[in-house]
Amino acid sequence: MRIEVWSDFVCPFCYIGKRRLESALQAFPQRDKVEVVFKSFELDPNAKESDGESMAELLAAKYNVSLEQAQGMCENMRQQAAGENLTYDFDKMIPTNSFDAHRLVHYATEHGRSNEMSERLFYAFFTESKNIGDHETLASLGEELGLDAADIKRMLGTEEFTKEVRNDEAMGSQLGIQGVPFFVFDGKYAVSGAQPVEMFEQAIEKAWGEGNKLEVVGGNAEACSADSCDLPK
Repeated sequence: MRIEVWSDFVCPFCYIGKRRLESALQAFPQRDKVEVVFKSFELDPNAKESDGESMAELLAAKYNVSLEQAQGMCENMRQQAAGENLTYDFDKMIPTNSFDAHRLVHYATEHGRSNEMSERLFYAFFTESKNIGDHETLASLGEELGLDAADIKRMLGTEEFTKEVRNDEAMGSQLGIQGVPFFVFDGKYAVSGAQPVEMFEQAIEKAWGEGNKLEVVGGNAEACSADSCDLPK
C-alpha cells in the first residue's frame, strides 16, 4: 500500500500528523508492505527567506488576529505537539520560504533518503530553530544523512527539482487540497488534517481492504487552530 502525504516543513500540524500516522502504522500488522511518500506543498509560496518575524507575528498578520490570539494558537499547537513527544519552540522558530527544502527532499529521494530527510527538516525547523530556507543549513542537514553537501549546494543554485515540486503541488491542486497535512491512502481514502491516531488506523484498514473511490474525512481548520494549516486567503 502507498500512502502519499502532502505537507509543508513550516506547518506545525504536518509534523504532528506525521507522528500520528507513524503511530497508526506501528499497530498495523502489514506495515512492512506500506510505502510512505512525502509530497510537496507550500503554505505560502511567496514567503520571504527570513526577516526576523516570529511565528506568532506571522500568524497574527496572516489571519488578521491579535498577537495575543496568535500566541494562544501557538500554545495550542505546542501542547498538541508535546502530546506526540515533539518539542516546539515558537519563540525561536525562523519562518522562511520552504521551496528549497522541498527540492532537497526530492534530491534525497534520488539517493534513497526521502523519509529521513523529511524528518530531519521538520526537527530542524520546529525543535532546533534552524533556518531551512538557507542553502548552507540545508546542505549541512543533508550531509548529516550521508548526502554530499557540495552537491546539494550546487543543486540548490540551479533549477533542479523545481519541476518535481511543482508537479506535486499541481497534483494536490487537482485533489482540491487547501490545507495540510493531507494523506491519501492507496488512492482510495484520504484524511485531511492531523487527526487522532484512531482515524489513521481506520483509514489504513479501509484502504487496505477496500477499493473505493477517493473519500475524504477530516477538515481543514482555519488559522492552524484545530488540526491543519491552510493556504492564504
